[in-house]
This record gives sequence, structure tokens and C-alpha cells, in this order.
Amino acid sequence: MSRPLLAAYYFPNYHSDDPRNQVVHGAGWSEWELVKRAEPRFAGHRQPVLPAWGYDSESDPAAMARRIDAAADHGLDAFLFDWYWYDDGPFLQKGLDQGFLRAPNRSRIQFALMWANHNWTDIHPHKRHIPPLLRYPGKVAPAMFDTATSHVVDAYFTQPNYLTLSGCPYFSIYEIGTLVAGFETVRKTRKALDRFRDKARAAGFPDLHLNAVVWGRPILPGETTPADPARLVEELGFDSVTSYVWIHHWNPGRASTVPYETALDQYLDYWDKADFKVPYFPNLTVGWDSSPRTVQSDVWDTTLGYPFMPIITGNTPRAIRAACEAILDKCPLRGKPALLTINAWNEWTEGSMLEPSRDFGLGYLESIRDVFGFKG
Repeated sequence: MSRPLLAAYYFPNYHSDDPRNQVVHGAGWSEWELVKRAEPRFAGHRQPVLPAWGYDSESDPAAMARRIDAAADHGLDAFLFDWYWYDDGPFLQKGLDQGFLRAPNRSRIQFALMWANHNWTDIHPHKRHIPPLLRYPGKVAPAMFDTATSHVVDAYFTQPNYLTLSGCPYFSIYEIGTLVAGFETVRKTRKALDRFRDKARAAGFPDLHLNAVVWGRPILPGETTPADPARLVEELGFDSVTSYVWIHHWNPGRASTVPYETALDQYLDYWDKADFKVPYFPNLTVGWDSSPRTVQSDVWDTTLGYPFMPIITGNTPRAIRAACEAILDKCPLRGKPALLTINAWNEWTEGSMLEPSRDFGLGYLESIRDVFGFKG
């Protein structure tokens, strides 16, 4: 059976020399500090979950080369880098620019960008009952959007291993409601996206493949009721839709923990009902546990909202393999998706990572390889 390209989201906050992080947290800080300090918050809680490779720096090409080899050896086709660019410029670029793009084996795997255009709040860590400080708003003004997209075309689309679909560079946007807020209207936003397409064509590509991460129902500027995501995707001219993580489509109720199989069933139900006029690319999620992003001495209360949230349990390599089989079996029934997004390569502080841990080693990657094999 043919299978889609396997593209794992990569969260690049595991290097200690980011200028913004140094201002907020001091020299030497990366999100590894939260991983190191994670504690079990209730009986049976699987924490701390520690990296098998230690607390290395992804901005080191040698460290990134190890990630590339592990991903490629287990059938992954691409990293989708969470890419940050705010109204005052870029953030968390060095994992990609200094690590991945300078790795000696970078040609073994493709890469693309998922613009993580959400608000960046100070939840590193978050203390309960204290609203987190907003540091960088996700809304970007039109002039900065044009600056950012020109940079994307010049610095990334031109790379020989940038991911393309039918020859078109793949670029994904996390929050389409926030994107529209920067332009005030859907019409102006569409014109800006069309200009982005023009830049891709001017660089020699047949077009741009724009992908929307769809979750929730945003309230657009000047509106009082939530927008219809399918209609918004169509009006903005996106070429495909996907998901970032299963929790965007689940309903855990008041449970503090959710079995992995239950989260899978709820996601598959969402996929069944997903109704867009463009292709929907399915998602595999490895797990969910955002407790490392909270103050560890606080009482654990999952009614408070992110990052105090229900935790997925039972996400063993065997469970991941069963999920891969279910998704692969479902692909022919729901069309032939070009891409399967995976959450995630290294969301350590959200409990969803393919990167080897001390307890499961390469188990998650082996499950993916055993089910999907290699593209060919």
C-alpha cells in the first residue's frame, strides 16, 4: 500500500543561545531546563521523561545530524519546523539556520516551515491562577508579513531540500484567524497571500502550496460569531488543511487523564467529519503532557486551561504502532493524502516526541518504520 510523506513538526526551543530567551531567562537557558525539572504530579504520572541523547543543542550541526539520521533511518521524509516571526522580527531561528541547514547530512531529509503565528506568553513555567505575561503578539502587520514572506522565499524555498508538493513549496500557517487579524479583513488577507504566491512564482516555482492548520473557530475582526473554518479556508485560497495535535479535536470532559486509545478514537471521528473543499492531511500525535510547563510545586489542577490540561496516558510504542496502522488503513477511505503530519519530533514539554527518551529509546520511531516503511 502506498503511503503519504511523513512530516514531523519540530519545535526549535532547545538551543541556549537565542537572544530573546537570554533577555527573559538569562544566559544558557533553553526549554531543556523545564524538562530537567519535571516531576510526577499524581500517582502513576510518567514524569520526568528525559532525553536519551542528553541536553544537547540543536544549533550544533553535529547534534542536528544525529536527529536527521534517526529520522531518515526510520522512514521520516521531512521536518516541519515551527517557525516564529513576530512584528519585531524573528525568534527561535538557530535550530534551523545554524543546526539543520549546516548539518553535513541535511540532504537525507526534507524540511518545510509551519508559521507558528500564535501569541507567545511566558509559560516557562506557568504559575497557576496568575495570568501569563504576553511577550510577543501573534498578529503581524501587513508590512512585516511582506518582509517575512520575502525572507522565506529567499532563505528557505531556494534550499535544495525544501519540501515541495507537485513542485510547489509547502508553507503552513498555524492560526488563520490571527493571520486575518493582522490585515483586518479576509479580502486584504487573501491579497497578501496572493502576493506571497507571486513571490514563489518569481523565484521559479509553479506556485506556492499553502496549508492551513485548522482548529477551533476564530472570531474575525468586526464579527461577533465564530467563523466557519471550511469557508475561511476557501476564501483565503489555501491548498490543503491539516492538524497540529489531536488535543485540538478532543473532548476529555472533566477527566484529568485520557487513555491514548480514546484520544485516537476521538481524532479519527474528527477526521471522518472533516469537510473541506481542499485535501485534508491527517495527523498522528504521539502523546500529550504539558505539565513540564507549569510550576512543579503548584497543585495540579486540570480545570485551569493550558498548560494545566488533561494528560494522555498509555502512549507506549505498541500503542503508537496501533495508531499508525489505523491511520494507514483509513487513508484509502478518506482519499490519498500527500502528507501525514506528526506531532512531534521534540515537543518535550508537551509530552509528544519521537526523539529518543530514556524509557522508550527509539521505540516510537521503530513503530513508525515498521508500519509505514520507507517512501519508494
